[in-house]
Amino acid sequence: MATTPTDVVMSHTTEVVAAVIFAIAVLHTFSTKIFERLAHRYPTHHGVFHLLGEVEAVFGFWSIILFGWLIYREGLTSAVNYADTRNYTEPLFVFAIMVVAASRPIMVFARNLVEGISRVIPFDRAIATYFVLLSIVPLLGSFITEPAAMTLAAMLLAQKFFRSEAPNAFKYATIGVLFVNISIGGTLTHFAAPPVLMVAAKWGWDTPFMFFHFGFKASVAVFINAIGVTYLFRNYLKEVNRKMISGEMKTEKAPKVPAPLILLHLAMIGGIVLFAHHPPVFLGIFLVFMGLATAYNEHHDRLILREGLLVAFFLAGLVVLGGMQAWWLQPLLAQMSPTAVYYGATALTAVTDNAALTYLASLVDGLSDEFKYAVVSGAVTGGGLTLIANAPNPAGASILRRYFEDETINPLGLLLAALIPTAVTIASFQLLGDL
Repeated sequence: MATTPTDVVMSHTTEVVAAVIFAIAVLHTFSTKIFERLAHRYPTHHGVFHLLGEVEAVFGFWSIILFGWLIYREGLTSAVNYADTRNYTEPLFVFAIMVVAASRPIMVFARNLVEGISRVIPFDRAIATYFVLLSIVPLLGSFITEPAAMTLAAMLLAQKFFRSEAPNAFKYATIGVLFVNISIGGTLTHFAAPPVLMVAAKWGWDTPFMFFHFGFKASVAVFINAIGVTYLFRNYLKEVNRKMISGEMKTEKAPKVPAPLILLHLAMIGGIVLFAHHPPVFLGIFLVFMGLATAYNEHHDRLILREGLLVAFFLAGLVVLGGMQAWWLQPLLAQMSPTAVYYGATALTAVTDNAALTYLASLVDGLSDEFKYAVVSGAVTGGGLTLIANAPNPAGASILRRYFEDETINPLGLLLAALIPTAVTIASFQLLGDL
């Protein structure tokens, strides 16, 4: 997550308090089920407990606590100046791309594309579709951005595979692979993955550089992970395929949407991606989209505005909290060897957004090429371990969590599910040489 330098000088006490609040927020993300249970036990305060049980609300909530501390300790002017000097471009971008990518015209286009690719794979339709959603779609994130790829994959997985009778192990294994593959699948280019965006311009990395040093290794890991989880749950997928054929499991046919409207929506996604660093422009395009969705309401489903706003709130809170962690993160990275940096970055990404990690690394002068490779590859490797590890993860979680018990994705369950695909990614990045 990008933050901008600030002229506001904070006391060391405030830096320590900010680190403690950040640690509490991380622990809170692992404890959301407790608040959901409290909401059922104490219905009078259901609303408050339900809010505290929303993973997407955690960092926003604790950023408010931090802001209160800044007012108390540093004064209102310093607190406001700190908030003003944060960069909220990515939360705004993720909100806009998530809502547009989940609109019916885009979903119909994506669904037709996935089904078209699935038809040429010589396996049962359900198996082929599941494999495509966990392999091709994450790699597509290198071109339409990772948040858009996450939204499309999650929406299509929800429509086709995340049923009430789906095994819990299947659901957790799927999101584990999905989150890891999305995190590494955006590294074929220099403009789609947030942790790459943070350093590409400063370090002079372009798309050919990304593909030859990162992208092809990521592609190997993506396909191995997708093949592995597809094979592991082949029996469940065959049962899904049987039910689809027999009609026991109803699958809605993609509604017809006029081709010009689909093309217009694709153009708007292209515009939002093209101007991803210019909020006035991409938010203007988003407002045009809102107007079209209202004017052609018959060709749109309910827009996921609530889900998008919650994800944006999550990421904005991470921006505010993450901006106060440089005092311990940067020295920690600077004293490591490239190998230690890779594994350290992979581990640290689990407790801080991977784009924040690479941004902090970009502030250190005189880094070797090995160090730069290690910190970025480590950051994307660990991007599937937790909900906060990669910016698109909350977007996928907000779409899929209703299929989990108490509508909550257990952070420990996600961590365990992501360990094997993360290990595959480590092997790919560490053992394969550059092209």
